[in-house]
Amino acid sequence: MQQLQVQLVVRPDPVEVGRARRWARARLAWVGVEADDPSAETLILLISELVTNAVVHTGRPAELHMALPPPGGAAGILRVEVVDGSVRAPQLRQAASDATHGRGLELVGALADRWGWEVESGGKRIWCEVDRTPVRREVPGPAAALPAAAAAAAAVRAGFCEHARAVPQGG
Repeated sequence: MQQLQVQLVVRPDPVEVGRARRWARARLAWVGVEADDPSAETLILLISELVTNAVVHTGRPAELHMALPPPGGAAGILRVEVVDGSVRAPQLRQAASDATHGRGLELVGALADRWGWEVESGGKRIWCEVDRTPVRREVPGPAAALPAAAAAAAAVRAGFCEHARAVPQGG
């Protein structure tokens, strides 16, 4: 399936997070993903967390990349990548219940269908995906597993987070 690739350069200023959200909402609307669509809300929250991490923790410009289905073809995978100039690995933290920060990657792990990060020349790329592909579901029986979102949230609370990391060659 073809994907529309768009990108935005983000300055190292927390004000840029709001600009990135507005920019992403406009791109989603352009391909037919309406603002009240649950996957749009999820994607905007993921963008907010990843861009915030990039501008707060690196103090350097970053790039926000989105891979979207073509206009009118809103089904499929919505992918977000944030490329920053820091080679420091992202850290999944266990924030205290009264902490005002430290939950960004925990949210990413709970909300994204897939996420990960990889080292790039002079920095890293953190990515996540939200799958909008219609899934045929069978009626669950009494012993059915938790829905995917609840299972992911339970895994995060238990300290497990499904994510990927590319390991540099030769290391």
